[in-house]
Amino acid sequence: MAKIGFIGLGNMGAPMARNLLKAGHAVQVYDMSPTAQRAVEADGATGCALHTDVARDAEVIISMLPAGDHVRSVMTGEDGLFAKAPRGCLFIDCSTIDVSTARDMESQAAEAGHLMVDAPVSGGVGGATAGTLTFMVGGSDQAFARAQPILEVMGKTIVHAGGPGNGQAAKICNNMLLGISMIGTCEAFALAEELGLDAQRLFDIASKSSGQCWSMTSYCPVPGPVPTSPANRDYQAGFTAQMMLKDLKLAVEAAARVGAPVPLGSAAAQLYSVFVGLGSAGVDFSGIIRMLKGEK
Repeated sequence: MAKIGFIGLGNMGAPMARNLLKAGHAVQVYDMSPTAQRAVEADGATGCALHTDVARDAEVIISMLPAGDHVRSVMTGEDGLFAKAPRGCLFIDCSTIDVSTARDMESQAAEAGHLMVDAPVSGGVGGATAGTLTFMVGGSDQAFARAQPILEVMGKTIVHAGGPGNGQAAKICNNMLLGISMIGTCEAFALAEELGLDAQRLFDIASKSSGQCWSMTSYCPVPGPVPTSPANRDYQAGFTAQMMLKDLKLAVEAAARVGAPVPLGSAAAQLYSVFVGLGSAGVDFSGIIRMLKGEK
């Protein structure tokens, strides 16, 4: 069993840390929220007073933080985790951040004598709790080999996407596609309603035809056809509109840096920006159908 430091105990990080504890790992944790930290301590984790304390004797350090600036601030500098961790520590950053920051962090980790992977996740809070997340991992073969057994405790599908930063690249490309397809699915169901076509009938036809997609068959944005979708819970979030907007912005920014045209990705980002601006940041991203239908 490994001695693991874990920083970032939000909706995703806390259940991930709990799964490591259930597997028998020794986990020392830190979060800026004392309440969030105490909740994981109650399940057997060792609490830390400072974020750098998670590095004490750690073999592995896992981070799940909101943005690239947060990752950079806790990792770098004289009081950063790279400086405080024992040489040869493995860093696993599960945050969703920009590709360039991920690659810079892995370069700085190597300079400090550590291994590092970027390993953003897909699967939402439910997947984090159940230990069925998908991890998209960027890093060297050596780093991936060390990270895989740890990631398998928290996830079901572990994919090595290539070198440093490629995990982030895979995540933002996937979520750009998801955002675009959700908007298209919402528009189709909204149009069907205006044309007098029952939502279940459209679902029965399109889910077996060329319009089939995950946004429809697994996460249908209207109540009824997929009982487990957020549409049946007043769009209580599995993945918030704010998080979708964040990932779409990362995709559009990455595309601009490399000169790749993403007209639909840009349009999706603009629509989610409007949706979030209307006070729907915490609503499930599939709830954008309400805006597209002109509802409040």
